Amino acid sequence: MLTAEVTPRLDTSTWTMTVDGLVRESRSWSWEEMHQLPGSEFAGDIHCVTTWSKLGTRFGGVSVDELLRLTGPMPHATHALATSTTGYTTNFPLDHLTGGKAWIAWTYEGEPLPREHGGPVRLLVPHLYFWKSAKWITRLTLLDHDQPGFWEQNGYHDLGDPWLEQRYQGD
Repeated sequence: MLTAEVTPRLDTSTWTMTVDGLVRESRSWSWEEMHQLPGSEFAGDIHCVTTWSKLGTRFGGVSVDELLRLTGPMPHATHALATSTTGYTTNFPLDHLTGGKAWIAWTYEGEPLPREHGGPVRLLVPHLYFWKSAKWITRLTLLDHDQPGFWEQNGYHDLGDPWLEQRYQGD
């Protein structure tokens, strides 16, 4: 009997994070190179579309602002598409990833991010529903248009603001 592993095992010695698309300089970082960037932490609440919230969480990693500073978004970049090693994608207006709103996270509560929660690394966009915080992230592509990701193509809201209860298209 064949079985598929739903939770991938990423090897940090071969993992890379790439920022490309509408940037002045496409760039990829290894695990070690990412850890040499200025660290940043998020402390606050996270919210799932299935109506649970976890209060007072703490994640560590690097701010998406730092990656964008190093790659230089083009003036006409308005959106981003995050891609996971599994092929999962999710979309964002670019202003929801900048200004201290998003991180590439590899710690949770001071410990390495557990594999089942996206470890060794995930995107963290805590002001949106947690499906937007792509597990096992490997790429952020800047675009001049919105490109719906996996769940957005399947009926979920394009933004997913928990305070507006944006769960599904039309909410």
